[in-house]
Amino acid sequence: MTPRILIIAGSDSGGGAGIQADIKTVTMMGGHAMTAITAITAQNTLGVQGVHPIPTAVVIEQIESVLSDLGVDAIKIGMIGSPQTAHAVADRLAGLRDMPIIFDPVMVATSGALLADKATVAAFERLMGMALLITPNVPELAMLTGTPIEDIDALEAAGNILARRYGCAVLAKGGHLGDQPQDDAPSVHDLLIRASGVSEYRMPRIETRHSHGTGCTLASAIATGIGRGLTMENAVDRAEAFVAGALFNAPQFGAGHGPMGHAMGTTPFYHTLASVNEQGFDATALAAQWDDRA
Repeated sequence: MTPRILIIAGSDSGGGAGIQADIKTVTMMGGHAMTAITAITAQNTLGVQGVHPIPTAVVIEQIESVLSDLGVDAIKIGMIGSPQTAHAVADRLAGLRDMPIIFDPVMVATSGALLADKATVAAFERLMGMALLITPNVPELAMLTGTPIEDIDALEAAGNILARRYGCAVLAKGGHLGDQPQDDAPSVHDLLIRASGVSEYRMPRIETRHSHGTGCTLASAIATGIGRGLTMENAVDRAEAFVAGALFNAPQFGAGHGPMGHAMGTTPFYHTLASVNEQGFDATALAAQWDDRA
């Protein structure tokens, strides 16, 4: 069955992060993406030019519409927009039993723009308390725990603080750390921290400025795997591989921090034509007609 993933997050007009990255990721990972948009941002690869929160009642109305009809297998939470919305979302989700919630505590955009004020960050507490997994990067983890993070040991220590505080798993993302002494080649270290122990995900560092939306993409990919019924280890493993592939296939758009290549440099529609044709529908001919018109 196709996993149904509800994404509660903000919109990125540049298409690199936020709801846009989430939808592309969930779709490419084989899920059905549904959304409750919390904020509209005006942004591109150079930065965020404007942030406009959606009224809290409208955010909750979107969530209600999805829950009342389509159903949900996992929830991914990203940019919240306001403390009022954070509390209202927490109130609504508190009644959902055993719902896996993946919370990416979005605070700062890749460009450095602030996406959550102090009051909103304080309201994160309730959402983190009901999350199955929290996925902070180094600056977010440092802000949430009040501890400096300069190496892998400090990353693990801060992740443990957060995991113990909220009784959940933490994926502490080490992409902001520099090269570590133990690395024989530039690498990114992410640590999955749970009560049962720590699992390290080490990936070769892909040197590119086109990395906008990595956090959104990773969290949504994990949520899709969890919604499909994968173990957390397998969901994280697949999500890490997907992010690496999307970074490697970035389309090089924009003059700043550009979007990743969620489609991996392919046109997924054409990859399905053969199987569709086997069912007696000549999709290849139909696609060719549209190509000729274009």
